[in-house]
Amino acid sequence: MKDIMLRIIGRQIDRNDEVADETIEFMTEGKAYRKGDSTYIVYEESEMSGMQGVKTTLRIDRDGSVRMKRFGSGVMLDTVMEFHQGKRFNSLYETPFGVFEMEVLTNSVVNDLEPEKITGNLFIDYEIALKGLSETRSLLNIEVSDISGQPSAENQACPN
Repeated sequence: MKDIMLRIIGRQIDRNDEVADETIEFMTEGKAYRKGDSTYIVYEESEMSGMQGVKTTLRIDRDGSVRMKRFGSGVMLDTVMEFHQGKRFNSLYETPFGVFEMEVLTNSVVNDLEPEKITGNLFIDYEIALKGLSETRSLLNIEVSDISGQPSAENQACPN
């Protein structure tokens, strides 16, 4: 298992394809490893993301699909989201207002992670619909770097 630094940038896109005000950006340390044909990235969510006490695991498969699982003391219900370009995924999503049916449509997944070093970028463009609550388009960019030579940052916000 390898120590890594993650810079995670999540953006919401409005109906006019413009970036809305809901941009979340933070840095955190995590772990990365390879198992079979998959790359795994594991990190703790922060207070900034609204999910303190939650651990996120990303499984990036050779076929270009990404599976995100969130679990821990910060959620009652584990959340799973799968991203595979052009495909829909249905699951349940927990909010402060209750549990809702969720549908994810992945527009694109760009995996520029270097397989052996597990550094680079992972970009996901997807639409998410929470039945009866909201529909949004989101852009998720995860920059992964080797922790050696990096200043220690435990869930610190990135400067704008």
